[in-house]
Amino acid sequence: MKILLLHSDFIKYELVRKEIDLAEESNVKEESLKDLAVLFTCIEAGDHDETVSRAAEEVKETLNNLKVDRVLVYPYAHLSGNLAKPAEALKLIRLLAERIRALGFEVHRAPFGWNKSFSISVKGHPLAEQYMSITPAKKEGAEEKVPEALKAEEKQESKWFILDLDGRLIPVEKFDFTGHENLRKFADYEIRKSRVVDMVPPHVELMRRLEIADYEPGSDPGNLRWYPKGALIKSLLEEYVTDKVIEYGAMKVETPVMYDFEHPSLSRYLNRFPARQYIVKSDDKEFFLRFSACFGQFLMAQISYRNLPLRMYELTKYSFRREKRGELVGLRRLRAFTMPDCHALCSDLEQAKEELLRRFRLSKQILTDGLELDEEDFELAIRFTRDFYEKNGDFVRRLVKEMGKPALIEEWEDRIFYFTLKWEFNFIDNLGKASALSTDQIDVENAERYGITYVDKDGERRYPLILHCSPSGAIERGIYSILEKAYKKQMKGGVPSLPLWLSPTQVRLIPVSDEYLDYTEKLADQIEAEKIRVDIDDRELTVQRRVYEAEHEWVNYIVVVGGREKASGVLKVRDRVNRRIVELTVQ
Repeated sequence: MKILLLHSDFIKYELVRKEIDLAEESNVKEESLKDLAVLFTCIEAGDHDETVSRAAEEVKETLNNLKVDRVLVYPYAHLSGNLAKPAEALKLIRLLAERIRALGFEVHRAPFGWNKSFSISVKGHPLAEQYMSITPAKKEGAEEKVPEALKAEEKQESKWFILDLDGRLIPVEKFDFTGHENLRKFADYEIRKSRVVDMVPPHVELMRRLEIADYEPGSDPGNLRWYPKGALIKSLLEEYVTDKVIEYGAMKVETPVMYDFEHPSLSRYLNRFPARQYIVKSDDKEFFLRFSACFGQFLMAQISYRNLPLRMYELTKYSFRREKRGELVGLRRLRAFTMPDCHALCSDLEQAKEELLRRFRLSKQILTDGLELDEEDFELAIRFTRDFYEKNGDFVRRLVKEMGKPALIEEWEDRIFYFTLKWEFNFIDNLGKASALSTDQIDVENAERYGITYVDKDGERRYPLILHCSPSGAIERGIYSILEKAYKKQMKGGVPSLPLWLSPTQVRLIPVSDEYLDYTEKLADQIEAEKIRVDIDDRELTVQRRVYEAEHEWVNYIVVVGGREKASGVLKVRDRVNRRIVELTVQ
């Protein structure tokens, strides 16, 4: 079954003529509805009652997110080339309307089998157009493979604290959040544990308007298409993070994107990682698409104690996690993403703590110097077992001092994951939602699981500890945080912008007429020779209009080129971010 859901201001349709003998009789020849979701619905061969039930539940989740209670089910055969027979399609269309109505919605249904004319006005927000593909249920006995860690996480009980700079572990309900508003939002968000999208964050409109990225209706939800400007920004960030990790001492590797479900080491690790997977079938085997670079890096590890700590790095294009549809939005939560993934194998806990602290500083540098986030933009979370904290409290307190402000603490009585400690830098967006950027973990299981050993100085064979770090978090989330910060700045009266080094166009030259185009092109060549990204807007628009559009595109520096500039060689440069004009020469 295929459904194109359009969140609409109105739809008006009119019956024109019957197309098939099975066309439904209708006394109503036209209908007009306002403020609704229109479900253009196509029933396919193989659909049955269970398909309808699954479709109704998926529609319900979307309608609740959109806060819509009125629906029009509109038969629409043009979404598939594999149609059900008309009699079966009519039966299932009727059943779909009944199931959605039973879920508490006001349901209207356009007659089946008619040629119809219609006019529609679709709302202009990013979630107004959604495509759903509902496949028939799996054969009896088949189940979605859900990792045991994910099931356990849903049942896990946590204790929440704030660890302040004086080393006091304060129950979250007793902490005074005065002066720590972001930390309060973060704590509230984490304790609720709800990731459902109830409002569209501002960065979604910005990523579209700035031609960075957009939803790809021809793919699974949570998979984006990247436009040239966005691809440039993304590649610059990827290169920056990679360079920083290599400077830190990691060796770059590449590993496959899919792995065998039945591989003994991988299947055990899979059940200890709290994420849903994409499944790919090849011949008679099932493979899962990786959600990190752990699998390949672990399988290739052969080490000597002299090499410890051993650092390996991969920029995964792509990692995959089948996040719930209702949690997907923009660049914040995706199903396919680019993850810088750095592992370090350490001889013992003391070496692991020393290495983790070094990576903590690296991650902080990447966020502040690379993404140009302020330390007030992100909050530290540290998650650990009670036993780890009792034995290593000084180290945890040292992380908080490195951060320079209080941190949110999540404490577990028992260890259900493969790690004993995990820290994260979390960005808080304009809707009060938190998203993890940088993170690192101390893994105490997977060396043994993968058979990774080293021989210590006494000749004893031992299992190393493994650190799992993404120094920036997913690249897409980095761009999300930049856009959300820019919007926040705009709401405070500032000028929104990208970091200069990430701007697709850093300088725009605007000749006042074709008479100055040759001179403008020479200027552009000189500027480009200095490794500055520059373009020329020589369209037949007014200078004022071209300046306005450069501002609208967040171009950092704008230069109008005319007779005065050509004669003197002095350019009046409009500094968009600082709202000033400065006189400069190309030299």
